[in-house]
Amino acid sequence: MIGSMWNPPAALNVTPEQRATLEIWIRAKNTTQRVAFRARLVLMASQGLANRHIARALKTSRPTVLLWRKRFAQGGPQGLLEDAPGRGRKVRIGPEKVQAIIDATLHSKPAAATHWTVRTMAHAQGISPATVQRLWDAHGLQPHRVKTFKLSRDKQFVQKLTDVVGLYLNPPDKALVLCVDEKSQMQALDRTQPGLPMKKGRCGTLTHDYKRHGTTTLFAALNVLEGTVMDQCWPRHRHQEFLKFLRKIDRETPSGLNLHLILDNYGTHKHPKVERWLGRHTRFHLHFTPTSSSWLNLIERWFRELTDKRIRRGTFHSVHELIAAVREYVDHNNQNPKPFVWTARVGKILDKIARCKATYETIH
Repeated sequence: MIGSMWNPPAALNVTPEQRATLEIWIRAKNTTQRVAFRARLVLMASQGLANRHIARALKTSRPTVLLWRKRFAQGGPQGLLEDAPGRGRKVRIGPEKVQAIIDATLHSKPAAATHWTVRTMAHAQGISPATVQRLWDAHGLQPHRVKTFKLSRDKQFVQKLTDVVGLYLNPPDKALVLCVDEKSQMQALDRTQPGLPMKKGRCGTLTHDYKRHGTTTLFAALNVLEGTVMDQCWPRHRHQEFLKFLRKIDRETPSGLNLHLILDNYGTHKHPKVERWLGRHTRFHLHFTPTSSSWLNLIERWFRELTDKRIRRGTFHSVHELIAAVREYVDHNNQNPKPFVWTARVGKILDKIARCKATYETIH
């Protein structure tokens, strides 16, 4: 029942899948205003609001609210895309054609290419690129984008995951938790020509080519509790340099605290000489992340900040200048440190990985 003017109607029945589609339409930049308006109307009706309240909120009439409630009840989201006969632009493609385009996007590839573009799909289907873009936006499809992933095959994955996450969520008393890693082969890049500064209507510019002036390796340790960083740059990336960095950590941390270091499985960290040194310095405790799981080490998050904010767009005429820039960034970070807060629990991570594995096995 749609309801009378004074008796609010029952909430419009909208399934979770339909709700997701309507929300995508509202957020999509290329959704027409009339379709976004109808989607908002239906979502408000699904909350059980009175028709007159919906009309007032959307600055429309009550008969309009009644019309699109009825259209949605009869045809679902597809019913919101169609105007009354004789009004608006004529519908040029039917539901079968829409489904064919969506199926082709999901389950096929164009000749001599890895993915569809709006133009190649439009040419293949005999429609306009704008129509393809509207359909992709409506169904949340982005063939031009891809996300990288790699599932760890570490046989001790669960034990290592539990160990590292436990340090983040429940750190031991009278101890420091340090995320340690190396950012190797950092290049001192100099542009072949000076760039242009940003101005109104134009972004800053950098030449696409560059000159190399050498490399350095950054050794860094992130204090999980405080967000401060200890750093050291060396020309090479060997166990000798790692030992020097461990000695630096030993000197610059309170002697009465145990040190729990989170590291990856790089061979330098497990070198026999490193292990002998650790045997003599018993306050050091090493915790290794699972293989192919660098995302578990928060220092990688800090490295990304360093790259985005100081390195990628920088110009360096020598390795010395690059090291000075890193040193400046670390000093600035330590003056006002902002720790990264880990919130994901082991169970939640394992559930997500299980879903990834299930999807992967289904496809392959």
